Amino acid sequence: FLVQHFTRFTMEIFALLISLIFIYEVFRDLFLTFEEHPLITVEEYCGGGSGNMSYVEDEMDELLNQPNTALLSTILMLGTFSIAYSLRMFRSSRFLGRRGRHLLGDFGVPIAIAAMVLLDFMMEDTYTRKLSIPSGIQPTSPDKRGWFINPIGTKQSIEIWLIFATCVPAVLVFILLFMETLITGMIVNKKENRLKKGAGYHLDMFIIGLMVCVSSLLGLPWACAATVRSVSHLGSLKVWSKTHAPGEKPKVVEIKEQRVTNVSVNILIGVSLLMQPILQRVPYAVLFGVFLYMGVCSLQGIQLFERIIMFLKPPKHFPDVRFVSRVRLMKIHLFTAIQLLCLAVLWTVKSTDAALAFPFFLILLVPLRLKVLNHIFSDSELYELDNEEVMVDEMNDKEGDEYTEAHMPF
Repeated sequence: FLVQHFTRFTMEIFALLISLIFIYEVFRDLFLTFEEHPLITVEEYCGGGSGNMSYVEDEMDELLNQPNTALLSTILMLGTFSIAYSLRMFRSSRFLGRRGRHLLGDFGVPIAIAAMVLLDFMMEDTYTRKLSIPSGIQPTSPDKRGWFINPIGTKQSIEIWLIFATCVPAVLVFILLFMETLITGMIVNKKENRLKKGAGYHLDMFIIGLMVCVSSLLGLPWACAATVRSVSHLGSLKVWSKTHAPGEKPKVVEIKEQRVTNVSVNILIGVSLLMQPILQRVPYAVLFGVFLYMGVCSLQGIQLFERIIMFLKPPKHFPDVRFVSRVRLMKIHLFTAIQLLCLAVLWTVKSTDAALAFPFFLILLVPLRLKVLNHIFSDSELYELDNEEVMVDEMNDKEGDEYTEAHMPF
């Protein structure tokens, strides 16, 4: 029932919020790295200082006050982002053949990670914080708990009333999982994808509910839809028309709908547990670069972000899209301002002690769009501003880009 009421208005506010969180967290963690490992003077580096060269261990046995750590972390982060983003843009260049460009573009992130991990490996004298990967398949803290989490209480039994009270935050968490799964399902099941099998929204939620229940009993992370990976997988299964006229965009002929590739991908993800010695050499700064890449790339597929940029452009430089010519400029900016206000409210709620109520505020965007905006804008204006019109040329490539199509970095 709720599927039909989730429009681009709601999804793009949520998508822009996620993208901004990715970008903000990257620079926040980088700032913390500079606080824990401040830059030192040449005299201190050469041994004339008072002790920045000697390390200090915190409660988590992490080294502090290490020379050049913050500088190398910055290089690794920006290097990972630059390589991955450059290879992504390489897809729309005129070098190599189409297949070669796509191969480099699709594997841009792994190439960037491998290059920066190699650079970090060569800098043996400089400390960088690495991933903490448990050895083998075991709980995160085997000294504190086993595999099974007693829902009645681990050390002592909880009160009966508390069991029913947890239903309130459980509903709020369900809203988040519902939103992520719903948005992914709507993107994958677009009409232009020509899928033959049914959508299965209810079946998806039922399966995720079962997985969350099992994960909770085992103390595992909750599963949710992987938007970018789903769109990327869908794109790899598309068959495009080859009989189109010159200058005409190819169309999707069919999707090779099967389960073999999906099962294979998840099996390979599980096999990555055997790569512990390799994963333990990956610095956190490299992951910061990947997150920055994901956040920046996803911005290019969000119409709200494009309309924010329109505040700073003269009308003659506006994108060539339908709503620009059919909706007054004042109404376009008003619609954008309302979305920015909603975004600011969600960010404020997320950043305060009221973060538990974030899903509730998120779901309120639906009645706001349905019951309030129709008193401010006409039906034709809402149709033009809130439809699925694409504002980007999808990198001048017929297959587009998974971040542009997914509108989200995850």
